[in-house]
Amino acid sequence: MSTDHGGDDHEHHLPAVEDWPRGFGEASWWPFITALSAGGIYLGAALFIVAGGSDSTIDPMYAPLLTAASVGGFLFGLYGWLYHAFVSEFWSSGGDEKSASALRWGMIAFLGSEMATFGAVFTYYFFIRAGTWPPGELPHLTGSLVIINTAILIASSLTLHWAHVAIRNNDRRKFVIGLLVTVLLGVVFIGGQIYEYYEFIVHSEFTFASGFFGSAFFGLTGLHGLHVSLGGALLAIVTVRALAGQYSADRHVSVSTVSMYWHFVDVVWIFLVVILYLGASVGA
Repeated sequence: MSTDHGGDDHEHHLPAVEDWPRGFGEASWWPFITALSAGGIYLGAALFIVAGGSDSTIDPMYAPLLTAASVGGFLFGLYGWLYHAFVSEFWSSGGDEKSASALRWGMIAFLGSEMATFGAVFTYYFFIRAGTWPPGELPHLTGSLVIINTAILIASSLTLHWAHVAIRNNDRRKFVIGLLVTVLLGVVFIGGQIYEYYEFIVHSEFTFASGFFGSAFFGLTGLHGLHVSLGGALLAIVTVRALAGQYSADRHVSVSTVSMYWHFVDVVWIFLVVILYLGASVGA
């Protein structure tokens, strides 16, 4: 369906029906896949709570399986959405300054929405923190594991900054080394967080269903872990492209945008440690 304007060179048209299945252009499947998978994460959390009841007939394995599949679908959908909306257009346009600016502002807008998301969950935590404290028996939160994990994530920001400076100086060797170390540190951080969850759930019997604080703790740290996983996937893509020699001192805008995202999740983690880990121990 289109609207023609005679000799006007700029033809404006509505999204055609045949454009929909392609996943490109004005009509795209990627936002739908991302939103559907995000909803699956909440459904998995609800199944976990319901399956934990004494009279529940739901298999408790459904919740982690659905959550894992939803997280994978969310990351896949978000990658496709960002890639086809920004990255592919940037490369097909030749990487001019206008496209580079669109990528940077797109990332800034995305980080603004992420701040609102984390702000909403933090508000929930502040609400329960203002009440009777502690709301129940709390596990020991400020152990050596969270200190090590925090040091690892901060170190990853430093190595990524080192890599970013290296490519701006056209030092590709240091650039690749910095990216590889950053990806490795990100993987180690996620592994440390999974191990922390194992310790809390198995040994301390502290789960998502352990009252208001349990839901806030696993909600905030899980949301952050999801963002670190996405950042790790983006860094892996940048690293593969770096190994292929696709970056230079004049062409590294995707490195800049991914760096902005990675530094953002690092700052959020520091807030989490101060407010959620240390703050929960005060008055407990």
